[in-house]
Amino acid sequence: METKPKPTFAQKYPALKDILSFLAFVGAVALGAFILNSFIFRSYNVVGGSMENTFHDGERVIVNRVPVSIAHFNGEEYVPERGQVIVFANGGNTSMTNCEANSAVIDQYIIKRVIAFPGERVLVANGELTVFNDEHPEGFNPDLDTRKSDEDGPKKDISGSVNMIVPEGELFVSGDNRVGQNSYDSRNGLGTIPYCRVVGPVVSRIWPFTKIRFF
Repeated sequence: METKPKPTFAQKYPALKDILSFLAFVGAVALGAFILNSFIFRSYNVVGGSMENTFHDGERVIVNRVPVSIAHFNGEEYVPERGQVIVFANGGNTSMTNCEANSAVIDQYIIKRVIAFPGERVLVANGELTVFNDEHPEGFNPDLDTRKSDEDGPKKDISGSVNMIVPEGELFVSGDNRVGQNSYDSRNGLGTIPYCRVVGPVVSRIWPFTKIRFF
């Protein structure tokens, strides 16, 4: 007499099988989203006009996390290029410079342009921005290679008075709209930014669709 094989768990509980399959799918999607957001790219909305004319209020940008992830994997700090637009975390307590401490008090993310690096002297005077370093002891304008046109890149007019040396392990950053109090940046109350707060460089604008472009 032939013996029938015992039904499998899935055959005995088809509804439970479907639930478990759905939960596994949701978990895989969540894990994939976490990996993408943490190590590959992130998206942010631009708020305010501090980066005009390059970016405007309400636009959405994509930040490349890959070079930051690679640097951290190698036990190094990610160092952006001069002139790049970056997004970085701003600590809620501006008197705290230690990144481990600030990780618990991040209150916003800010988008600005990289101007100067550790050891370089930054001078803002008479409406001009000048950076001094070993390669350029007489000083240079870091915007000359950045501004593509009058409609894109840092505005030519600049307010404020600065004369400082950028501290070790930090960046001097500025918005592109530098007239008056339009940009809260290293010239104007924000101070310099530790490398460890950098989320990554902006690589594209994805909204509005009529202004999609790569940087």
